[in-house]
Amino acid sequence: MTDTRAALLVSHGQPSDPDGPEADLRTLAAKVARHLPGWQVAGTTLSGQGTLEAAVRTLGTDLAVYPLFMTDGWFVRDRLPDRLAQAGRTHYKILPPLGLDPALPDLCLRRAKEAAVEAGIDPAESTLLLAAHGSPSAPRAGEVAREVAAHLAAAGVFRKVVTGFVDEAPFLADAARIAGPAICLPYFAAANGHVREDIPEALDKAGFKGLRLAPIGTDPLVPGLIADSLRRIAELRAA
Repeated sequence: MTDTRAALLVSHGQPSDPDGPEADLRTLAAKVARHLPGWQVAGTTLSGQGTLEAAVRTLGTDLAVYPLFMTDGWFVRDRLPDRLAQAGRTHYKILPPLGLDPALPDLCLRRAKEAAVEAGIDPAESTLLLAAHGSPSAPRAGEVAREVAAHLAAAGVFRKVVTGFVDEAPFLADAARIAGPAICLPYFAAANGHVREDIPEALDKAGFKGLRLAPIGTDPLVPGLIADSLRRIAELRAA
């Protein structure tokens, strides 16, 4: 290992099918690396068998860890440090996760507005539905989504902004019963099982006829957003 600046992007992954998310994280890492000349950038998941341990062995000692999660819950606070310790890493900096990046709400607003305009829909006459995971046992997940929804509502671009959750009330199948033009933006880091299965099922159950967007974590501008966060933390550590 060297003292080269290094970054590790980590997501939860999918235990039942780890290979796909692992490949997605490697692709994302390559995109982030294009914004950070001279950096080592790797991507892995917590669900991959030994993949995190293999990834950290390739990275230098000046390590920043970027959690591709939508909240700073148990996986970010506890599980990720445990896994890094098991991999033999004791010196690193874990950044705030993607879902807490201060630039992400504006990206959500931009993406939803552009999608509406491209579809010939007036945002001012439309409802924006933010679909999030939520958790009855971990309130922070819902809190983050509601804070983002409040930011989007305060912008005054859409007629109304509502939240719907996969795992807590108000459930998505209820929140998606919307009259008039509507857009659903999944507040998820990746196109995982919830995005591919649970969200479409809930929208279909509600009879949702609006636009269905890709999860915000897969947006083309996210690699640059991640690179900006990594660059900022590196500058602070060097100051």
